[in-house]
Amino acid sequence: MELRDALTSTGTCRFYKSDPVPERVLARVLDAARYAPSGGNRQPVRFVAVRDAAKRRRLAELYLPIWSQYVAAVRQARVGAGGGSAASSAAAAQARMVENADHFAQHLHEIPVMLVVCARIADLYATDGQLGRISIVGGASVYPAVENVLLAAREQGLGTALTTLLCQQEPAVKELLGIPAEFATAAMVTLGYPARGFPKQLRRRPLEEVAFADAWGAPLGS
Repeated sequence: MELRDALTSTGTCRFYKSDPVPERVLARVLDAARYAPSGGNRQPVRFVAVRDAAKRRRLAELYLPIWSQYVAAVRQARVGAGGGSAASSAAAAQARMVENADHFAQHLHEIPVMLVVCARIADLYATDGQLGRISIVGGASVYPAVENVLLAAREQGLGTALTTLLCQQEPAVKELLGIPAEFATAAMVTLGYPARGFPKQLRRRPLEEVAFADAWGAPLGS
């Protein structure tokens, strides 16, 4: 598969087949993660591939209360929203996305692989820690490896979904999976064969809205 094809069709998969992911396929996906960049080449990321049914069910039990609070707030906000036909169309698309995400959450325990992403805290260097806002930079040594997983999974015909909600349950997740104290949980990625195929082309903002030349808002050109 061409890289461009993978980039433009690796969407969030909410519906999965029950077919197990072969060991060799999973190993190939995770092997790709090793080549992601990290600060000082410290390679802080570790993965726990959870396939045990009881542990997957427990992770889903930890995830669902957080999701339920979130989705309830989203639905309530949607009830109070107004607008014209364009707003109605956007609201309908948002509603479909929320319902698909709710299906994902309610059937989370059935997905063949839950990949818990961990990072050694001492190997992360947040250069933006003193700016008086939420720190972002520490993730620069973590999430490139996650993206490698998503793209490698796409190459292998696997659907994926990246979520960070489970990080709110970090102590319980670490206890369940025996994750050492010096590691933090950074995300969970679900993997499995998609029940509805892959998108042909992801919907994203146009280039002129996200990339500028020399100053904010200046057109990049062609």
